[in-house]
Amino acid sequence: MFFDLNIQGSGLENNIKMARQASSYGWDHINFSYNQNDFKQALTLKDELHENLDDIIDFDFTLEIESKNINEIRKTANNFRSRASCISVVGGDLKVNRAVVENSKIDVLSRPYLNRYDAGLNHVLSKEAVNNNVAIELCFKDLLKTYLAPRAKVISNFRDIYALHAKFNFPLILSSRAESVFDIKTPQDFVSVFSQTGLAHEDIEKSFKTAFDILRFNEDRDKMILKGVRRVDDEA
Repeated sequence: MFFDLNIQGSGLENNIKMARQASSYGWDHINFSYNQNDFKQALTLKDELHENLDDIIDFDFTLEIESKNINEIRKTANNFRSRASCISVVGGDLKVNRAVVENSKIDVLSRPYLNRYDAGLNHVLSKEAVNNNVAIELCFKDLLKTYLAPRAKVISNFRDIYALHAKFNFPLILSSRAESVFDIKTPQDFVSVFSQTGLAHEDIEKSFKTAFDILRFNEDRDKMILKGVRRVDDEA
C-alpha cells in the first residue's frame, strides 16, 4: 500500500482535488499537512472531507511544525500530540535536527538537509533517531523543483542520508510535499526517481510501510506504557 504523509493542506476544495488526483494515481492514503498556526482550523474540515472522500481515499492530518525555537517545538508537540496522526518538524537547523531526533513524541524529522550544504545528519543523530523511533523524511518536491547545481546538491545530501540509513537503519519515509495537483506523482514515479538517486528498491518499499506504521502506532500511543508495551483494557 502507498502512503504519503505530507501533502500540503489548504482549503476544502483544493484538498478534495488533490486527494482525488492522488487516488487516481494509485495512492491508498494521504495526510494533509498544516503548520502549528493552521492545524486547529484544518481539523474543522475533517467532516466535510470525509463526506467527499470516504469512498475515494483514506486521509488524515499531519502537524508540520516550522520553528527554530526548541522550546516552542517541544511545547507544540506536547499540546497537539493527541490530535495529530503524525507530528513532523521541518529541519535544516542543526539544533532543531538534534532536538527532534531526541524527542520520542515527534514522529518525523522532515528535510534535515533543508538550506544546508550537508545532509544535516551524522552518526550521533542517526543513533538518536533509531533510539527514539523518529523517521527521517525526504521530499520528492525537493527534486522536482530544483535544477542543475541545487538539484545535484539535494541528490548528494540524499545519498549521504541513504548511507547513514544503511548503517543505522533509522526509519525513513518518502513524501511528495505536494502543494497542487501538478505536484502529485504516481508511486511508480517515486520508485523510479528515488531508485535513480541511489536508494535501494527494498528501502523504497519499506518507506511506505514505515509511514503506515507511524499512523498505526499513533492510534494506540495513549495506551503505550513503554516502547513496544501497550496497555490492554480488560473487557471482562
